[in-house]
Amino acid sequence: MDKVSTKFMSSGTKNGKPIVLIIDYGAGNLRSVANAILSLGYEPKITTSGKDIKGAQAVILPGVGAAAEAMDSLRRLGMIEPILRYIADDRPFFGVCLGLQVLFSSTEEGGWQDCLGIIPGRVKRLPSTLKTPHMGWNQLRQIKKHPVFEGIADSTNFYFVHSYHAVPDDRSVILGETDYGINICGAIVMGNLVATQFHPEKSGKPGLRLYQNFLTRATRQ
Repeated sequence: MDKVSTKFMSSGTKNGKPIVLIIDYGAGNLRSVANAILSLGYEPKITTSGKDIKGAQAVILPGVGAAAEAMDSLRRLGMIEPILRYIADDRPFFGVCLGLQVLFSSTEEGGWQDCLGIIPGRVKRLPSTLKTPHMGWNQLRQIKKHPVFEGIADSTNFYFVHSYHAVPDDRSVILGETDYGINICGAIVMGNLVATQFHPEKSGKPGLRLYQNFLTRATRQ
């Protein structure tokens, strides 16, 4: 991939730039995420190896595709245990779209599938009364204050593409919600874990600011 680091540096930097690990589980959409990170002054490192996760300063799990295939790929690549350990250690982790959904206990997609089980709750298909997929710009209502929203106004529009939505057992993890006929969990937080149902890398300046806020905190730790 052009412009993307292909060699992991144990020091956590390359050319003086902090390395941000992007997990490649074959779902695509990596170029736009990597280029967004690069534009912010960080060095994106795309990996298919679970061995790289332990030494990362920050990890992004992007999301395009279906949950069952994503879980199968993460398992085949030996990613699941390293991801679980990394998050259990409360280290900086950002999940995007499907990368949010697989953090939950299970999903309806493709029949009930077990997911990573980090956040208790289920992922359900959007009601049949609503147009699916939910695609396009929609406002995110900030449920609570958080540093990741610094400089981002409440009810800012972000770009969504999804047919399933997460329903946490404990609503205290919800960081932001979106109205799409029903209230959709648009963003979650748990310690140093942040995840969004929308795509920051497709959301213009507000999306880049969200990544910047996350990475600023991540690289200070």
